[in-house]
Amino acid sequence: MDCRHIFLIGFMGAGKSTVAMTLSKKYGPEYLEMDRQIESDTGMTISRIFATKGEKEFRRMETELLRTLADKKNLVVSCGGGVPMNPENVELMKSMGIIVYLSAEAETIFERVRHKHHRPLLEGNMNVEYIRKLLADRLPVYERAADITVRTDGKNLDEIADEIGKVCDLS
Repeated sequence: MDCRHIFLIGFMGAGKSTVAMTLSKKYGPEYLEMDRQIESDTGMTISRIFATKGEKEFRRMETELLRTLADKKNLVVSCGGGVPMNPENVELMKSMGIIVYLSAEAETIFERVRHKHHRPLLEGNMNVEYIRKLLADRLPVYERAADITVRTDGKNLDEIADEIGKVCDLS
């Protein structure tokens, strides 16, 4: 499989950032967290971008960031939860590597994010039912985009990283 870059997709709280950091430390690819990179590039938090520029502009920034990765090699990229909702983004990622969907149940996601307040789409709706609805809306897109799916429920970081490492022959 083409693992020049490994793109981790999935719902917020599925473990994308943590798994990306683990893959980087364990196997060596450089780690890129898209949301943090956009915050660094703009000098604004994601919440602030949503509030002042809107979601549409934030989604444009995600696509532009993906375009800049074409000339780089050996990255593990933690994508924002909405990145694969844009077919252009999926096409860009597939042209540069493998897309790994990290899946998790709504209850698992809730437990991971319930005390965090930097997720604009969940502010005011921090409950399992709302997460389940958003997850159901995005699930078909995540599954279509993914080259492989890795369930994160009940697994530790090493187990998840090793599962991805085997597929990408990172050892």
